Amino acid sequence: QVQLVESGGGSVQAGGSLSVSCAASGRTFSSYTMAWFRQAPGKERDFVAAISRSGGNTYYADSVKGRFTISRDNAKNTVYLQMNSLKLEDTAVYYCAAGLYGMDSGDWRYNYWGQGTQVTVSS
Repeated sequence: QVQLVESGGGSVQAGGSLSVSCAASGRTFSSYTMAWFRQAPGKERDFVAAISRSGGNTYYADSVKGRFTISRDNAKNTVYLQMNSLKLEDTAVYYCAAGLYGMDSGDWRYNYWGQGTQVTVSS
């Protein structure tokens, strides 16, 4: 069992940067592929980025490629999402997720979810 707690959301102007973190409980964090998803009001939850167990491989949605960076620190049981050049359309609740499969954009591949953290980008 893994419990995930996101932090670091907030408000930022378009073009700015923000970082969110996700702390995991348990001693098996390094066994999980980790990912970030987001959900804007009235929309479905969308894949943002994923990172392999070791952190050596990453996978991004086209909409954030080149602007967002996912990373992890297995010693700290934490996964991060650094968001640069933020756009209005990045406004959403951001969720971290843990799964035992490889990196995948499908949310059904992930077994554990955090409660989400709000990111708001304004003009």
